Amino acid sequence: MTTTVYARVESPLGELLLVGEAPDGSAEDGGGSVRLVSLSVPGQKGGAVVRDGWIHDPGAFAEVAGQLEAYFAGRSTRFDVPLAEGVGTEFQRRVWAALESIPYGSTVSYGEVAARVGASGAGVRAVGTAIGRNPLLVVRPCHRVIGADGALRGYAGGLERKKLLLGIEGGVGRAGA
Repeated sequence: MTTTVYARVESPLGELLLVGEAPDGSAEDGGGSVRLVSLSVPGQKGGAVVRDGWIHDPGAFAEVAGQLEAYFAGRSTRFDVPLAEGVGTEFQRRVWAALESIPYGSTVSYGEVAARVGASGAGVRAVGTAIGRNPLLVVRPCHRVIGADGALRGYAGGLERKKLLLGIEGGVGRAGA
């Protein structure tokens, strides 16, 4: 059995909502075993909302909060946090794994992601939908996917936030960089 825990963390994107799963009992003992389920921004399309029964436990997210702070300050280029398993469909998980392989400071097109998961051609739309359902903004870098023409396209947190994240990474408009 697990308990759902959450915390809010300030960031340049606005107040982030972190949601995680903690094995029963661990939420009270320092949260070292919390697995991140969701990281969303205010007004995010499809973003998480706090539900009845969730436990507010900022301490459970101390590690991810520190990694986010380092990322936004330009001191870190990657995240190493435990993620919840079994989230999303098998296809979504393949797409999300492809996102995790995009290097910091680089961008790729939706078509390139589709090719990586064997869904080129008409599958690009399905890839775009899977990317749009990524529950772990920032940590799983869907912001690094742009249009084939280099234009910023689709981001559940809003294009201004996508531009800000790419600016932090120095990857604005550099498809294939």
